[in-house]
Amino acid sequence: MKLITLSEKILIAGANGMAGNAIYHALKKSGYGNPKYNGKFLNPSRNELDFSDYSQVRDYFKKHQPSVVIIAVAKVGGIYANKNYPTDFILDNLKIQNNIIENAWKNGVKRLLFLGSSCIYPKFASQPLKEESLLTSSLEDTNEYYAIAKIAGLKLCAALRKQYNFDSICLMPTNLYGKGDNYHIMNSHVFAALIRRFYEAVENNSPSVKCWGSGNQRREFMNVEDLGSAAVFALESWNPDKEHHLKKNLTKEPLTYLNVGTGIDISIKDLAEMIASKFNYQGEIIWDKSKPDGTPVKLLDVSRINSLGWRAKVDLETGLENTIKFFKENYASGNLKL
Repeated sequence: MKLITLSEKILIAGANGMAGNAIYHALKKSGYGNPKYNGKFLNPSRNELDFSDYSQVRDYFKKHQPSVVIIAVAKVGGIYANKNYPTDFILDNLKIQNNIIENAWKNGVKRLLFLGSSCIYPKFASQPLKEESLLTSSLEDTNEYYAIAKIAGLKLCAALRKQYNFDSICLMPTNLYGKGDNYHIMNSHVFAALIRRFYEAVENNSPSVKCWGSGNQRREFMNVEDLGSAAVFALESWNPDKEHHLKKNLTKEPLTYLNVGTGIDISIKDLAEMIASKFNYQGEIIWDKSKPDGTPVKLLDVSRINSLGWRAKVDLETGLENTIKFFKENYASGNLKL
């Protein structure tokens, strides 16, 4: 039996962002939000609801009474943004997630899904990163403020389940890419940044493209459509209290967060060359080693969620081609976040 029904009133915090929008479409594809079954989506925009304002969030929950809540809203960015705006990344994210989680609990929400990030794990933890690696050593300093906020959200969900039996679950996705990404020249993540750089290099006939770091760092990338399917799967099927084989090895407590990824990584240098080839870019790729690499390797162990029956389906080649196609179609019209 599924743990949520088609009659749920589902609040997606961050429905207009890349992750939230993918989850919305995956839920809709599965039949949720259909008035025929008394289902409904609550997708407030930033202008309608500021999730960092406690009183606004409190009043919204009292008025609309969602039964399922998905937290896909967060302040995010690449190495440059994390390095230069640490206060924003920890304070804004703490406010947003605490306001939503607390009010969901106080208003009797049936299920809550909190999206974390693979950056919660220590910089030099054994690869691939297992869930029990959390808090075993120090974080990567280029994104530790964002990571600490996400860890706090994860732990708040776990505390509420432990103390009050509040049904909150968490997914830790790997690096995401795809439709709805942010292509800002300084604040975007590496996948989107590379797409924009090589596109503009071709358009401007640039002889070279400069990329940050050595290019030797390795990352795992998952198409956001796979995150959407994972979110629906977890909401419908995953009960941490019953999946005894998923308990953490050391604590033996129910595991309330799961890694979500492809289980395959690639070097940034290989990714850059792959993207360059898709644009038929023939110029030189220059690696600026004065810029930070971040964590040397970041690959998730996804064996736990795989054992429940979910696997990523979109391979990198196909996902990249679809993302570039979407980028080209929407860049000139100004429909992308730049």
